Amino acid sequence: MSADSLLDVVPVMPVVVLQRLEDAVPVARALVAGGLPAIELTLRTDVALDAIRRIADEVPEILVGAGTIVRPEHADLAAAAGARFLVSPGATPALLEAMAATGLPFLPGTATVSEVLSVLEAGFTEMKFFPAEAAGGVPYLRSIASPVPDARFCPTGGITPATAAAYLSLPNVGCIGGSWLTPADALAAGDYGLVERRAREAVALESG
Repeated sequence: MSADSLLDVVPVMPVVVLQRLEDAVPVARALVAGGLPAIELTLRTDVALDAIRRIADEVPEILVGAGTIVRPEHADLAAAAGARFLVSPGATPALLEAMAATGLPFLPGTATVSEVLSVLEAGFTEMKFFPAEAAGGVPYLRSIASPVPDARFCPTGGITPATAAAYLSLPNVGCIGGSWLTPADALAAGDYGLVERRAREAVALESG
């Protein structure tokens, strides 16, 4: 990692669902070319672990992570495949323990103040806020910044290019997760140029 914090690597963390293994390397290279050297591959498809392995082997310049870690065993499987960070949509004691045991940086999912406090009590200050828009979005995160100042977030879920800047302006947000960078129709058509263009636009959000 080129940053002290996982939240400081890129302004927008690409959240990617791959249906075809052959898309893995071209998508990763398109993101790097667009200025986003990080990718969160969700474990929602049968090819996900193999895709992580292929990206780790063939695109070493990208920080490849595994998302949708929902069972403790997912953490070990992702780490064995070459993932360099982990992301979960929620956090249970067993899941926190399993992700921490890998030695990899990770973002446990939270959606309520009680969940945030539970993660803080476990010793972790960086977390995912999911599902961001459905759970209260920008107003919610702004409202908890003062009472829970130690928590930093990567909001994910329902965020669009139109709402991204508002999230990034919050003091308790380090980065956001974006699925709009790799739409399913573009991947199905092999339109990796679109992925690169959207990555460049996402990088520009930070300076804007």
